[in-house]
Amino acid sequence: MKKIEAIIRHFKLEDVKNALTEKGVHGMTVTEVRGFGRQKGHTETYRGAEYAVDFIPKVKVEVVVPAADAKGVIDTIISKARTGQVGDGKIFVSDLSDVVRIRTGETDHSAV
Repeated sequence: MKKIEAIIRHFKLEDVKNALTEKGVHGMTVTEVRGFGRQKGHTETYRGAEYAVDFIPKVKVEVVVPAADAKGVIDTIISKARTGQVGDGKIFVSDLSDVVRIRTGETDHSAV
C-alpha cells in the first residue's frame, strides 16, 4: 500500500478530486495547509501598509492506494494540478506497513 500526499493549489482541488474519483479512488482526506517552498511568499498591501505573506495557503490531498495503482494516481494528480507556474505544489509517496479499519478490524486492501 502507498500513501500519496499532494500539496496543491486551492482552485485545482475540484479537478483533482473528480479525476481521482473517475480513476476509482474511493476515499481521500483534504486538509487546508499553509507553507512555502521556492515561492518564499510575497508582499501585500493592506490599508497602506505593506506586509510579508510568508506562508502561502494550499490544500493537502491524501489518498491510500495499492502499490500497483500509485503511478497512475500520481500521473492523474500531476495532469490535473499543473499550471506550469512556480507554486504548483509537491507530491510525497510513502510506504504503508499496515492499514486497519477501526470499525471492523479489517486490514490492508480491504481496510481501504
